[in-house]
Amino acid sequence: MIDIHSHLLYGVDDGAKTIEESLTILKNLSEIGYKKIILTPHYIDNTRYNSPKSENIKRLNILKDELKKNKIDLEIYLGNEIYIDDNIEEFLKNNLITTLNDSNYLLIELPMSGEYANYKEILNDLIRKDYKIILAHPERYLSFQKDFHKIEELEDLGVYFQSNMESILGRYGKGAKKAFKKLLKEHKINYLGTDIHHHKDDYQIYLKAKSKILKYISEDEYQKLVSDNARKIINS
Repeated sequence: MIDIHSHLLYGVDDGAKTIEESLTILKNLSEIGYKKIILTPHYIDNTRYNSPKSENIKRLNILKDELKKNKIDLEIYLGNEIYIDDNIEEFLKNNLITTLNDSNYLLIELPMSGEYANYKEILNDLIRKDYKIILAHPERYLSFQKDFHKIEELEDLGVYFQSNMESILGRYGKGAKKAFKKLLKEHKINYLGTDIHHHKDDYQIYLKAKSKILKYISEDEYQKLVSDNARKIINS
C-alpha cells in the first residue's frame, strides 16, 4: 500500500512531534502493509505551520537514515498539504512548498467550515498551468456535505480526490461518513490516505476501514485507491 497523505515529518506541524514518534508510526504502518509513504506537512501561510522545503528535506533525509538504521522496510517521500491560497504559485517558485515527490501533483486543503471565496478559480488556474490537483479529504468540508454539487463542479474541472480511510469509521463525524459513502458509491475517490498525525494504539483500524469500504467498491478498485494510482505519482 502507498499513502499520499500523512503528517509524519517530525516537529514541523501538528503531526509527529519527535523523530522517535515518526519512527514508531512508520514501523507500525509498515507492519500492516504500507510500503511507500509521502510525508505531507501542512503549509499554511502566516501561521507556525510554514516549515520551508529546505528544512523539510533535511528532516526527511535524517528520517530516511533512521529507517535504515532501524531496518524498517519503508520508502518515504516529501510533499505538502497546502492550505488554499492565492499565492500557491509564488510559494512554489520560492521553494517554500513542494509538490508530491517533485511531480506535478499538488495536495491542497480547503477550509473545514466556511468557504475560500475564489477557490475554484485558484484550482482551475493551477490546472491550466499543468498542475494536477488532489483535494485532501473532500468528505470533511461542511460546505461539500451540504452541497455535493460542489464536488461535482471540481471533478468537472479535473480535480482528483483523496479521502481519509477513517471517515468510514465515523472519526470525523456523521456528515463526513455520509459524504464518504456517497463518494465511494459514485466512484469519485481517486486516492485513499491515512492523514495520520500521531501514534495510535490500534493500527488495525485501517484494516477495519478496508472491510467496510469493500461493501461499496470492488477489491480491484480498492487496490487502485490505496496503491496503483499513488504509484503513478511517485513514478512520474
